[in-house]
Amino acid sequence: MATLPSSSLRTAAPPMPNPAALPNRTARLERLKAQSRKPGEASFFFYDAHFKNEAVKVLPGEYYVDNEDILVMTTLGSCIAACLWDRNARVGGMNHFMLPEGSGDSGRYGSYAMELLINEMMKRGASRMTMEAKIFGGGAVISGMNTINVGERNTKFVTDFLATERIPIVSKDVLDIYPRKVCFLPASGKAMVKRLAPASADALVAQDRLAAQRAAPAATGGGSIDLF
Repeated sequence: MATLPSSSLRTAAPPMPNPAALPNRTARLERLKAQSRKPGEASFFFYDAHFKNEAVKVLPGEYYVDNEDILVMTTLGSCIAACLWDRNARVGGMNHFMLPEGSGDSGRYGSYAMELLINEMMKRGASRMTMEAKIFGGGAVISGMNTINVGERNTKFVTDFLATERIPIVSKDVLDIYPRKVCFLPASGKAMVKRLAPASADALVAQDRLAAQRAAPAATGGGSIDLF
């Protein structure tokens, strides 16, 4: 597994709240919830008490792009989240895909999820020439399923895809056995990752079993990241 630079391995302290801004934050959260969303766009908005900020959770198959200081969050097992940021347009986004490829247009598949994320960022003024990436996930969180290698396949896919698109990967926390919680701030491009205890990832195990089933071959006649 690739390791993070030692300078990035620090605990992220939540920002201090500004009491005068709380009414505005409430209004902002209601505004975010009320806005119409495109198919596949994350829509679960909430207030995160730890970071004291509005947040949106990206579920498997979803994406989210913004240029504000909203906290974009997801939780990963063998799935991959790619966080893209454009340093000139200062816009960023995250996706969450389960498998490298599949039939149909679905954000569950990396081949569609990556193009969807890039295109949505370009609609916000970003350019492929000035994007950079941070990638997370691909963990082998299910014991005894190494023959399918969903996490490894996902990691190889996103690495190869970004190399083909000439989008540099500036940091990553991938592979190993750990589930991960990822937080991303699209206005600044800052990403934070927390490795979770394997024993506490029942929901992710169920999610990864589903991904593994979809990845199994058809039967034949013979049978700049921070820790927080």
